[in-house]
Amino acid sequence: MRIMHISTRLIVGGSQENTVLSCMGQSDAGHEVSLVYGPIHGPEGSMLPEVEDHGGIDSIESPNMVRQIAPVRDLRCFHDLTRLIEKMKPDVVHTHSSKAGILGRHAAKKAGTRAIVHTIHGLPFHPYQSRLKNRIYRNLEARAAKRCDAIVCVADAMRDQALAQGVGTRDQYLTIRSGMDTGAFLDGRSDRNEWRSRFGFTDSDYVVGTVARLAELKGHDDMLDALAADLRSDDGLKLLWVGDGFHGERIRARIRSLGLQNSIVEAGRCDPRDIPAIMHSMDLLAHPSWREGLPRTVPQALLSGTPVVAHDVDGTREVVIEGRTGRLVPPGDHERLREVIIAARTNPMMERELAENGRRLCADMFSQEKMVEELLELYESLLD
Repeated sequence: MRIMHISTRLIVGGSQENTVLSCMGQSDAGHEVSLVYGPIHGPEGSMLPEVEDHGGIDSIESPNMVRQIAPVRDLRCFHDLTRLIEKMKPDVVHTHSSKAGILGRHAAKKAGTRAIVHTIHGLPFHPYQSRLKNRIYRNLEARAAKRCDAIVCVADAMRDQALAQGVGTRDQYLTIRSGMDTGAFLDGRSDRNEWRSRFGFTDSDYVVGTVARLAELKGHDDMLDALAADLRSDDGLKLLWVGDGFHGERIRARIRSLGLQNSIVEAGRCDPRDIPAIMHSMDLLAHPSWREGLPRTVPQALLSGTPVVAHDVDGTREVVIEGRTGRLVPPGDHERLREVIIAARTNPMMERELAENGRRLCADMFSQEKMVEELLELYESLLD
């Protein structure tokens, strides 16, 4: 098969990792794979080196593909994609993220592509944006859904929320979990102490990690609101933040204003290949994001045997099952977030038991081989 994936930004992020692993797996299976993406810039890094190192994937930058709403560039991008698809004649066009999904599906339909697939990694409309923007995105997604044959979701919650807003029909939807190299996380790492030492932690420190871009609604401010007083009074409580982003300077200024520079270690952007070892170096993963598809960092922590506390939102609750595989907190309840983190520290045996349950749940569910196999089966069924 000739398969073309289209993604808005090839930054270091969950949806991009999903897309890149899909491309790699499909290329390894003998298919002709191309990956189209918009310009990459800013502090959030790039997945392009991984694509180029792997080989066998035709990577193509589309210069007018931008994340923000930009009518003139969006129209140019639509025409660019249409011409590219007409030239390359893929059997399948598979779009990812909102902008690439909207423009790519319309372009693929116009070009007469045999099978058009879109993955919802996270919905572009949500309660925390203006009503006008929310309505625009809902209408655009509903129209784009009519231009594709199948809509893949990384979580059942994405399907249910999209259908509730009139996006697509139930028969279009299929949940395929976001695959990853589960073996890298399941492997018991012997270098935990080495990584803790790199970050300046001692054996007695209790390290609460967060792996997320420094971006709006990712929950870094919630961690400060919940734990600032404890961090100031307890030298043994530490935060480890992995990731960078456009909100970095604002968040760093707030850390300084709270006097917490010595309590929070910012690792910045890390090589994705180091994430398994970093997960093993934590005592607890905190993921207080306000909106998600299904955050990859949560199953990654559980596969590593690292306990998890997270906001009770979207697909997160499909993996973090309260009292069984982890702890869930209502978004914005800072006192409850603090209570759960402090309780996890005082009862580590119980938290490790929950993490072990999560490890068993995630081991098969998030296999990248399973994801690639299910995607190829979907493509073949659409082409029959």
